[in-house]
Amino acid sequence: MVSSLESTLTRAWLRRGPLALALWPLSLLFRLLAALRARLFRAGLLASEGLPVPVIVVGNIFIGGTGKTPLTIWLAEQLRAAGFRPGVISRGHGSAESEAREVTPAARAGEVGDEPLLIAARTGCPVVVGRRRAAAGRRLLALHPEVDVLIADDGLQHYALRRDVEVVLFDGRGVGNGWTLPAGPLREPPSRRRDFTVVNTPELTPALAAAVGGRAFQMRLDGGMAEALRAPGQRQPLAAFRGQRILAAAGIGNPGRFFGMLRAHGLQVEEMALPDHHDFLDDPFRGVSADVILVTEKDAVKCRQLENINNDPRLWVVPVTAQIDTALAAQIVEKCRGRPTA
Repeated sequence: MVSSLESTLTRAWLRRGPLALALWPLSLLFRLLAALRARLFRAGLLASEGLPVPVIVVGNIFIGGTGKTPLTIWLAEQLRAAGFRPGVISRGHGSAESEAREVTPAARAGEVGDEPLLIAARTGCPVVVGRRRAAAGRRLLALHPEVDVLIADDGLQHYALRRDVEVVLFDGRGVGNGWTLPAGPLREPPSRRRDFTVVNTPELTPALAAAVGGRAFQMRLDGGMAEALRAPGQRQPLAAFRGQRILAAAGIGNPGRFFGMLRAHGLQVEEMALPDHHDFLDDPFRGVSADVILVTEKDAVKCRQLENINNDPRLWVVPVTAQIDTALAAQIVEKCRGRPTA
């Protein structure tokens, strides 16, 4: 029932049809309350906390996944190349802990979240998760005093943490029908103030750039290789799987993006779209008739922790790397160093 409702709303949010129109009055109320809350924080009537190092928030106003984790990884690498020592804080979706906790290689996805585990593994940066982002930031700086810049993965609407730079990420869906919840997919209106706009899409058309607003930087995800889940050092091009029976499974916010990328590499795949942050405890691959099962990196961090899945020789992971104009990183670095952006 929940899945059916989500599917119905997702379709409705891409156009201004009868369902969206019926929900539009509630959308106006949601927008008013969101704007009021943001104003109260800006006016100091609701408390917000700053940290002693620059804070960069990477987030989205479009509900669901737009590709924040690859962008966060890219940004951490760019900041390190510029001489910074970055750390990452995150809510940690599904985390069983309410207090700030450092992500270690031994941590379980159910304890700290799948995305923080992936970010820590890919970047080597200190990562701390916690519901209260400022507390997570304080904890990270106490554990790693060498860190001189923090990236907040998600948390765009978490105004209790002051930020120096805001990066808002969209994907090819743009702003959907342009309305806020529940009549549309937006947490805040497209006119929301921000420092930088990034669009995760194979093609950034003028219409899409105009819809999201501001000067938009294009992000493309490059994922032409796969590695065996049970043997990460074993890699081969995606093209090597052509002609085999392939199941593509994705428990991410927008599974269609993963499936489309695989098809762009010439693969014919059967799709298995799973709920975002799916825990794989049900072993959805049991009884599946496929020669190869391709999964995302985000799903792989959980599959590797499950004994009934991690030795399945059919499972291959498809890592992706964000490709973005380095001018974006240069401007973020300038802002962190206190100089105006170009």
